[in-house]
Amino acid sequence: MNDEQEIGAVVDEMYDMISGPAGPRDWSRQANCFLPEARQVRTWVEDGRPAMLAMGPEEYQRNVTPFFMANPFYEVETSRRIDLFGNMAHVWSHYEARTSPDDADVERRGINSIQLFRHPELGWRIIHMIWDNERQ
Repeated sequence: MNDEQEIGAVVDEMYDMISGPAGPRDWSRQANCFLPEARQVRTWVEDGRPAMLAMGPEEYQRNVTPFFMANPFYEVETSRRIDLFGNMAHVWSHYEARTSPDDADVERRGINSIQLFRHPELGWRIIHMIWDNERQ
């Protein structure tokens, strides 16, 4: 596999890991796509002001587990751009969230901005990810 294929496989694994019917996720899969020191940053607007929550992999798991237990959630990538330089890569990944993978009703759209590092033993892994949902 070349670098872009390896990076794409990591991003695909991330989407596969979080997507599924209501119920538990296999969080052991985080090691397939995230470095232990990775940061995941959710952004939103609160009272007209930008807001964010930065989490490590375990914090992210604790934060989203109640939602995933109660709700079917499928994040489907709609387009991807990879910029690669040396041992770092940046992926712009557009997504749509649905309650089933083939549902015509889109719950929300957004963009994941994903930075990856080529780890000498693990290969490409996400070191930082920030996302925002589309708004009016």
